[in-house]
Amino acid sequence: MSPNFLNGITILLVYQLVGEVSARLLQLPVPGPVVGMVLLFITLLLRGGLEKTLDTASSALLSHLSLLFVPAGVGVIVHFHRIGNEWLPITVALLLGTVITLAATALIMLGVSHLLGKRGGGHE
Repeated sequence: MSPNFLNGITILLVYQLVGEVSARLLQLPVPGPVVGMVLLFITLLLRGGLEKTLDTASSALLSHLSLLFVPAGVGVIVHFHRIGNEWLPITVALLLGTVITLAATALIMLGVSHLLGKRGGGHE
């Protein structure tokens, strides 16, 4: 492992830790890793770019992203009996979530294209 990777992963883990501690101390309704990711994003915006160490670590993590889905798959199999017992609410939630997401995306796209159409002088 290169020092760039170790430094980068350490930075990522520190931001996750800071986010977790912040979310718990402030009793935020948002998961700690999300708070850490927002803090990292703000830091990157203020610094104006990505450091080599973060680039190396994030590229390495992304190259093995499929491995991160293994625990979720195991969890599904472990609780398969519960899924079988609760198939109707799960199906309704999946269908409604999909329909709501599609509708919201379409409305946002229409709104943005309308705003850009006004700003651009109506040329399409």
